[in-house]
Amino acid sequence: RHLEFRGYRVTQVMNLTDVDDKTIKGDIEKGVSLGDFTREYKEAFFEDLKTLGIQPAAEYPAATEHIDGMIALIQRLLDKGLAYSSDDGSVYFSISKFPDYGKLAHLDLDGLKPGARVEQDEYEKDHVGDFAVWKAWTEADGDVGWDTPWGRGRPGWHIECSAMAMEYLGESFDIHCGGVDNIFPHHEDEIAQSEGATGKTFARFWLHNAHLIVNGAKMSKSAGNFFTLRDLLDKGFTGREIRCVLLTGAHYRQTLNFSFDGLDAARASLQRLDEFTVRLRETAGGAEAGAVQSPAWVRQGLEQFGAGLDDDLNISRAMAALFDLVHDGHRALDAGELDAAGAAAVLDVLREVDRVLGFLEPSATSVPAEVEALAEQRQTARAEKDWAEADRLRDELAALGWTVKDTPDGPKLARNAS
Repeated sequence: RHLEFRGYRVTQVMNLTDVDDKTIKGDIEKGVSLGDFTREYKEAFFEDLKTLGIQPAAEYPAATEHIDGMIALIQRLLDKGLAYSSDDGSVYFSISKFPDYGKLAHLDLDGLKPGARVEQDEYEKDHVGDFAVWKAWTEADGDVGWDTPWGRGRPGWHIECSAMAMEYLGESFDIHCGGVDNIFPHHEDEIAQSEGATGKTFARFWLHNAHLIVNGAKMSKSAGNFFTLRDLLDKGFTGREIRCVLLTGAHYRQTLNFSFDGLDAARASLQRLDEFTVRLRETAGGAEAGAVQSPAWVRQGLEQFGAGLDDDLNISRAMAALFDLVHDGHRALDAGELDAAGAAAVLDVLREVDRVLGFLEPSATSVPAEVEALAEQRQTARAEKDWAEADRLRDELAALGWTVKDTPDGPKLARNAS
């Protein structure tokens, strides 16, 4: 979003790993096909993207749809002598043939045993060894497998990502993202097999986000601090509020300590932003900015907002600039310094900011259906002059955490700050 805000043309690809050690184990345990097992997770994932207001990527390639590309890439590695077949028909990448192995994770390879092999996709740093790019079929794989020149089997996790990335973005591209836990072995192995095959830089920049913890501890079901997005929605929070706390709670390279206090703080922040937007809209009426230039304090705020994100996506600095803009805006409104066209110009700037943040404008689903229904019932009671029922419904809304304000344009709902 920030790159587009800065005028770059962005092609984003997010691959779906629908065949690996975990998915195969899962489909066998459930007694279903691999496609049926992964389908429910894919559907839930895309539903969650919409809830959080995440812009769709240009492509969502699935590993099972790109096996031919993986086989071709493995053949290139075999032809170059960078990979070799084992006795069981698996194919391994020889890290001793790639001198730069370990450059991303800054691994110390002293004491490495040449030829040591690692079959599983994920392993610890003290298990450095040749990694599988193709795994020979075993009975544990069930009906999951593809035929290749070197035998039936299925791809390793690492080769999947390289093949899909290069198909959609080319053999060398700009930015590769992922969690800090993917640096080794996953991203290290991606670099080795990709650059080994092509002789080109695989990705020019790597952005790794740190972990999310809950109330200062690692999230786990046994600790009782494990929450899915749906759990939070069931507790009355909106996707907009959750997006806000995940985006602004910490710099992406710092651990984010998620808490319900943080969600309440995000709700309060959004309420402050909404109040400012409402004031601007009331002042603007139906006016448009036209040729009117934004006030200097608005231009300065926008410049500082962008500069903050230019600094390795420094979200704290960017949000501080936004709230300085809001403070200056309230002062200007109080002093009568903004006319209709000026207020419209400020609203245009806020829309520019929201191209990046994606939570300034309330989504259509921000208000739960239950709350909408109660508000409509209250409006009907008021129309029928049943004031006692209207008051009761207002109190019920308040108990759910919502305030209703009657305006000439009808009732307006707002989240309570806490």
